[in-house]
Amino acid sequence: MKNKELINRSLNSVWHPCTQMKHHECSPLIPIKKGRGSWLVDFNDKKYLDATSSWWVNLFGHNNLVIKNHIKNQLDQLEHSMIAGLTHEPVIELSEKLNHMTGLGHCFYGSDGSSAVEIALKMSSHYWRQKGEHKKTKFVYLKNSYHGETLGALSVTDIPLFKDQYSHLMKNHIQIDSPDWRLGKENETAKEIAIKKISKLKIIFEEKHSLISSIILEPLVQCAAGMGMYDAEYIKGVRKLCDQYQIHLIADEIAVGFGRTGKMFAHHHAEIKPDFLCLSKGLTGGYLPLSVTLTTTDVYNAFYDNDVKRGFLHSHSYTGNPLACSAALGTLSIFNSTDVLLENQNKANKINFMMEGYKNLPIKNLRNIGMIWAFELNKNINMSKVINYCINHGLLIRPIKSTIYFMPPYSISEKEINHMVRVTENGIKKACI
Repeated sequence: MKNKELINRSLNSVWHPCTQMKHHECSPLIPIKKGRGSWLVDFNDKKYLDATSSWWVNLFGHNNLVIKNHIKNQLDQLEHSMIAGLTHEPVIELSEKLNHMTGLGHCFYGSDGSSAVEIALKMSSHYWRQKGEHKKTKFVYLKNSYHGETLGALSVTDIPLFKDQYSHLMKNHIQIDSPDWRLGKENETAKEIAIKKISKLKIIFEEKHSLISSIILEPLVQCAAGMGMYDAEYIKGVRKLCDQYQIHLIADEIAVGFGRTGKMFAHHHAEIKPDFLCLSKGLTGGYLPLSVTLTTTDVYNAFYDNDVKRGFLHSHSYTGNPLACSAALGTLSIFNSTDVLLENQNKANKINFMMEGYKNLPIKNLRNIGMIWAFELNKNINMSKVINYCINHGLLIRPIKSTIYFMPPYSISEKEINHMVRVTENGIKKACI
């Protein structure tokens, strides 16, 4: 009864994101009471394995004691103070750790991924104005990209579902081909596709570099495009072109940072350093909203001046919140105390072994990098039936169109891996009938 009561109350009061609310007339909401490890539990005590880490944020699962204790300890000291004219220890310590991890020396904080992207775009464009390059106002972005849903971030996003209704509110920027290997010719390798796309990008940079402020990428994985993956050679090529034509490289690692691709940051696969790095989601392990945009000393120095008008004046009330920073410090402490990347590699090997049978399913483009798996269902498979089967058997998945993907928490056990893989496999088989 509690589940039904909460569903009705939620439908009458909450406008849920990325949702056609009318659909919940036939596809009920699931009221969540608590979480533990890889599982969420409803008010009827039914358990659901969280195969998407609750929109890719709960890196170490739910109810993590390490992160909780960091927040509890900070709660007794300072819950919030602005960092305009003030500072505090958690934001300093977090910034120092992120500086050390990335080689980017300056952190500017926001509340979410879209905020981090907005900051990077504004900071890049503003930088060029400070340098007297007033024409460099255009951003380059990939086809099928997703960078957020505030207006600046949405202007460099190419997901029609999110963008079309607001196009009249945005400036037009420069869209380029995606290196997603699914879009290549049948016999082309991912690396060959990447090299070909770099050649096309070079032509655009040659023609328009005087107008371009920056290029923004989701390194290696275009998540909202259905986990479109591409070769690290593309990132290497973009970095070289940016250096050649004086264009900033923005790495949007909001979804793929903190070990998700098998390295701490996805751009590490290409052995390059971006001019801006946007982080959020897993930064706090799913506990509190926080994002950060890291950048270089060169960019920072362009704003360092006696005149307040030459400063970077973006802000919001909760910038660098101490509790959120403490959650992030708790998350980083787990990476420091445990070889998370090695453990993830061992788990990834097990998942890949368990998924060997998927090659006989009516799917295509089965792919994996780090702790991300994805594949497309054939057109004759009813996705709704697959989703319902999984939910009924205690597994939460959230497909993107025809793409089913797994981004499980790093805390997932072998038994839970088996549950995730087998329930999905059986759901696909049932949907064939």
